[in-house]
Amino acid sequence: MTSCVAEEPIKKIAIFGGTHGNELTGVFLVTHWLKNGAEVHRAGLEVKPFITNPRAVEKCTRYIDCDLNRVFDLENLSKEMSEDLPYEVRRAQEINHLFGPKNSDDAYDVVFDLHNTTSNMGCTLILEDSRNDFLIQMFHYIKTCMAPLPCSVYLIEHPSLKYATTRSIAKYPVGKEFPPCAIDVYKIMEKVDYPRNESGDVAAVIHPNLQDAHTPSLLSKATAVM
Repeated sequence: MTSCVAEEPIKKIAIFGGTHGNELTGVFLVTHWLKNGAEVHRAGLEVKPFITNPRAVEKCTRYIDCDLNRVFDLENLSKEMSEDLPYEVRRAQEINHLFGPKNSDDAYDVVFDLHNTTSNMGCTLILEDSRNDFLIQMFHYIKTCMAPLPCSVYLIEHPSLKYATTRSIAKYPVGKEFPPCAIDVYKIMEKVDYPRNESGDVAAVIHPNLQDAHTPSLLSKATAVM
């Protein structure tokens, strides 16, 4: 149960698509909004749709050199810009310059990073901090707006499983006071990979009776790579 009050209203929101170039829902939506922004325009609010990994989108592949959704740590963001850096690290620095800098007062308030996954999760919101009152309130609002359609919340804050995501450059203030609320979340407990052979190649497939048949009790252990 949480409530919160913000000192300043939200002013800048970014909507990212194509962080992984083969996840096409975000690519389609961002491309659509770049051509016609009326659907996401709100008075007094800057909303910027943005294709984050254009080279990977062009090739329809997850990434070019390394996963863009894993390199937004301060070490990578502070490296001297060079052609020798992996493409996604250079792209992360460019994105941090446009929408950050990370952990600064100038950073965008919110980044919505749109993804697809092969796991049967339906519509899912990813929560990275269970102590962030703004995120909990926002997720509660989205879930309420989507009802009666289901919208799960996936909590990723295990220290050994967290990673430096594209959306981590944003800050999260709230523009008004919200009443107390509570949301159900599915908490990540561990990451279970496929069995692999001595060469590291996947040596198994998901049984047809299990494929796309996740239940809430299994969701917390389901591998969901985003």
